[in-house]
Amino acid sequence: MLTFTPRDRLKLIAGGAAVLLGGCGGGSNSSPPPVTIPPPVPPTSPPAAFIPTAGQFKDSFATNFQVGAAIQTSQLNAESEAAAIVADQFSSITAEFEMKPDIIAPSEGTYNWDPADQLMDFAENNGIAVRGHALVWHVTAPDWMLSGTPDEVKTKLQTYIADVVTRYRGRIYAWDVVNEVITDDDSAADPYRRSNWWAASGGNADYIDWAFEAARTADPGCRLHINDYSTEFAGKRRRLIEVVRDLQNRNIPVDGLGHQMHINVGSTAQQVFDAVDDIENEFMGLEQHITELDISVYSDPGSCFSNQTGCQADYGANIPESIIRDQALLYRDIFEGLKTRMSVNSVTLWGVDDGQSWLNRFPVNRTNAPLLWDREFEAKPALQAILDPNFTP
Repeated sequence: MLTFTPRDRLKLIAGGAAVLLGGCGGGSNSSPPPVTIPPPVPPTSPPAAFIPTAGQFKDSFATNFQVGAAIQTSQLNAESEAAAIVADQFSSITAEFEMKPDIIAPSEGTYNWDPADQLMDFAENNGIAVRGHALVWHVTAPDWMLSGTPDEVKTKLQTYIADVVTRYRGRIYAWDVVNEVITDDDSAADPYRRSNWWAASGGNADYIDWAFEAARTADPGCRLHINDYSTEFAGKRRRLIEVVRDLQNRNIPVDGLGHQMHINVGSTAQQVFDAVDDIENEFMGLEQHITELDISVYSDPGSCFSNQTGCQADYGANIPESIIRDQALLYRDIFEGLKTRMSVNSVTLWGVDDGQSWLNRFPVNRTNAPLLWDREFEAKPALQAILDPNFTP
């Protein structure tokens, strides 16, 4: 069927005018044929934006696992759209920064509780559970905590953990006790990261034991986790399994394992499932959390992360529709598959909206869109794909 745009109409009118002019110039007595101008074609309305119903995201998985988001205190003001989304759609939150040692205890014996307390108050006022993140991480370890003999370091670390975990005892359902303690080196002689904590505890991994033991004493009912990234890769996962097996063999109180899952549109859902399934097969009764899930729209080589070379060019505001579709389908596959894994009882997105995401700054500065709500706080096709099995992105 032919359709006419305003430009077509102008061409047709111009053509009719030429016929009239030709008749006059040629002296013909015949009348020109009538010109019929088609009616304008009404504009096509864009598809309606997807708006989840109240509580739809968290309610859809209520019998499977907690649905979480990382959030910052800066997002908790009264006008915050991010806070409104979290209060409505999430059953768990994680502090993105506010519960790390450099924020809580920047100097020895001095505690800054306000940021963490604000998050706790927000969560409790909205009936949201809280994951604690993270008691020990080499990136956020204050210098004062690492100085002195190994015995002095142990005392300082265990005092800090006792104070923090006791303050939130019974209010936090799981703590990432140690974060990113596994080496990335596939050829390493042992599985441990050679971090500042390794050096401070005397050139060994004793600090891991100290941390778990102090956390268990401070809150016997809290679930204690070891958390790491790249567990979707077999080598990193094998080293993590080795560490957890050793901790269990020595009765160190590890209750669960966290998989960060910072993946990209070139990843597969099966990689996520392999990580979860290998842990299930190895450790009966060990619970698992997906702790920091996001899906980058860039599929970068390893060099982009190691030295910022070979990174994909910035899409800016023009992310290809095929990438958005692939992201949506991958999110759908992951959530559907995790529903069938009985050991998974928490899945947390590392952020709420694309504008907040750390991936706008890492591994390089560029526009990324790894989450379920966009920069305007509108639900993306990824969320609709998770919630609607009949939706085709």
